[in-house]
Amino acid sequence: MLFGKSLIAKATLTISVLIAATVFAIPSAQGQKTATPTPAILTTPDKVDTAIGTLEFRDGAPSAATVQKVYDNLLYVRGVDAFMNSFSGASAYAIRKGFHSIGAEDNTIVIFSELMDSNSLFLTANADTIYTVATLDVTKGPLVIEVPPMALGTLNDMWFGWIIDIGAPGPDRGEGGKYLILPPDYDGPIPDGGFYVARSKTNHVLY
Repeated sequence: MLFGKSLIAKATLTISVLIAATVFAIPSAQGQKTATPTPAILTTPDKVDTAIGTLEFRDGAPSAATVQKVYDNLLYVRGVDAFMNSFSGASAYAIRKGFHSIGAEDNTIVIFSELMDSNSLFLTANADTIYTVATLDVTKGPLVIEVPPMALGTLNDMWFGWIIDIGAPGPDRGEGGKYLILPPDYDGPIPDGGFYVARSKTNHVLY
């Protein structure tokens, strides 16, 4: 009896093992048949040719040389960005400082007695225009400038950001008029009429 029971137990154990193996093997086989290959477009290639050179990867991870190239390029791009965002402010500051050096303080109109030529240190000046230029100070509050007829010009902040046009392209349409320049964050009263109102983002203005 014991021998018979032992055989039955072994047979039962063997059948159970076979069933378990079959159950675990079936999903694996099905998984292999239904697996979808990863689209190549979603994978990182081993090499990529770029403007900064060839970038190399292994299993999607960049090599040490690739990492260094990318960091160097980021530093370069950020340097260019810092220059592009700063040179206009440096230029406006230099203009104001240049006027002060000849005794033309803020709110003083400089009228050129001669036409400009190649000796004039202005980036965009031309040789057939009579220029009137000034730096305005609005640190103490709003400022009014009266523009004569047939003028042509603009007001810029100290980053060379446009504020308002003057003369033919401006609201006075070449007839002249009074321009009220407001400083940054000004929240006081503003006249209902009689002025062309413009607000500066800086405490000094290029006229």
